[in-house]
This record gives sequence, C-alpha cells and structure tokens, in this order.
Amino acid sequence: MNTLINKTLSSPASFAPLALRVPAGIIFIAHGAQKLFGWFGGYGLEGTGKWMASIGLEPGFLMALMAGGAEFFGGLFILLGLLTRPTALVLAVTMLVAIVTVHLDNGLFMSNGGYEFGLALLAMSVSLLVSGAGRLGVDNWLLSRYQTEQAPALA
Repeated sequence: MNTLINKTLSSPASFAPLALRVPAGIIFIAHGAQKLFGWFGGYGLEGTGKWMASIGLEPGFLMALMAGGAEFFGGLFILLGLLTRPTALVLAVTMLVAIVTVHLDNGLFMSNGGYEFGLALLAMSVSLLVSGAGRLGVDNWLLSRYQTEQAPALA
C-alpha cells in the first residue's frame, strides 16, 4: 500500500505540470459546468442527457452525469493538483470516449466538429497522468503528511 500511495502522489519538483494543470483544469471545469448546470451556454443534465441518448450513449442522463461530473470535478482536482494521476486517467478516458463517439467521423479540425480539441485535452491528461501534480499541487502536501504519519511506524 505504501508503494501505491507514493507512486500515486509523488511527482518531480517541477513547475511544468502547473502550466498544464491550470488551463486544463479551467477548461474541464467549464465544460463540466455546461453539462451539469447549463452554465456558459450549456444544456444542463437534461439537455445533455437527451443529446447523448440521441447519439447512442444510453442511458443519456447517466452518461451526461458521468461525463459532466468527470469534467467538472476532475477539472477542479487537476487545478488543485489533488489526486492528479487518477483524475488524469479518468479525464483521458472521458476524452477518448468523446473523440471516438462524437468527433472522429468529422475529421481533425474543430471547425468541422472534429477531434482536434478533444485530442489536445487527451494529450494534456496523459501528460499529467505521467508527470503528476508537480511542485505546487495538493498531492505533495498529502504525500508529506502521509510520510510524516508513517515515519513513527517505520522506526
């Protein structure tokens, strides 16, 4: 268990992941808010659910809840650097599903409804999955707290 926690929370003391976490977090939060709450011109759970059902993602409401929840709360976690690796994995899968089910047939470019934007978010998510939160993430604080609590047990 020690190894799993260390691998999940540890990351290099670099600011580079922060450069990905901030824009990715903001984008995912905004897109999740569209799906969940209808903010920023979105359709909310009911509208998004109906649309998802119309393209074959059933049950639509549950799919909208899952995608919106992953994006909104995942974006918040990524922004904070909280459980970055597992969150990035969930977001990468979410983007892969979006690319394959919605955008792939439209080609690459966003102007045609293509997968360009989803691919960029997928790449950001995979990068954070590999790197972790970096220097300014809650994960580092959690890891230091965990190691401090484990130190007396190991002595």
